[in-house]
Amino acid sequence: MAITPKSVKILWSAAGGRCAFAGCWERLCYHEAEDAAPFTLGEMAHICGDKPGASRHDASQTDSQRDDYQNLILLCPTHHTLIDRKENETVYTVEILHAMKAEHEARVLERLDQDPMPTKQDIARAILPLLEENRQSWAQYGPLSELARTQPHNEAAHAVWVSERLSVIVPNNRKIVAQIEEHRPLFDADEQAVIAAFLMHVRSYEQWVEDAIPYAAVRRFPVDFDDLIRGIADGSA
Repeated sequence: MAITPKSVKILWSAAGGRCAFAGCWERLCYHEAEDAAPFTLGEMAHICGDKPGASRHDASQTDSQRDDYQNLILLCPTHHTLIDRKENETVYTVEILHAMKAEHEARVLERLDQDPMPTKQDIARAILPLLEENRQSWAQYGPLSELARTQPHNEAAHAVWVSERLSVIVPNNRKIVAQIEEHRPLFDADEQAVIAAFLMHVRSYEQWVEDAIPYAAVRRFPVDFDDLIRGIADGSA
């Protein structure tokens, strides 16, 4: 009796198309093969050998049991050969292979249950509201705002600006930096200079807020960074 299509589908999907041998994780299906047709490397190995004399053969099994998903493990050619060598029969026992298969399939499920890796656009869309909130604080209360220009000696207005820097701008900058540092490899080479300029701005700005450096030493906010994030967020960059 041959392995049924149902068993094939269950085995390949449960294994995630990867070799189930402990520590291997080799990819067994390739659909992007340049000019070649897609191909597979996986081999559906019998845990209890399918023929008399085969490793781990169980004479009490029926033919349907031997070819059932429960008695199969997906392996790369190297590890299929390894477990079926007669001299390795006591090393790769039925119990060990079942445990290996179960551990591998649990690992596949765990990886599938994880949140998907965010895209560069996802990161930009997470950063954009923080940038906008900072921009609004700057426009409303900053030193170039209408309030500051028309009431330069208003201590209450200045106190609000100091509060905005500490409670809005600095925390938002830290959140933006955390997003960038975690996902910086997503950004292209020509975007790294803009990101570096923004990171320098954040460091110097926070040093100024903490009275560690004079305002003249603060790296001005790079408008290119705002343009970059907005362009990525709306898909135009």
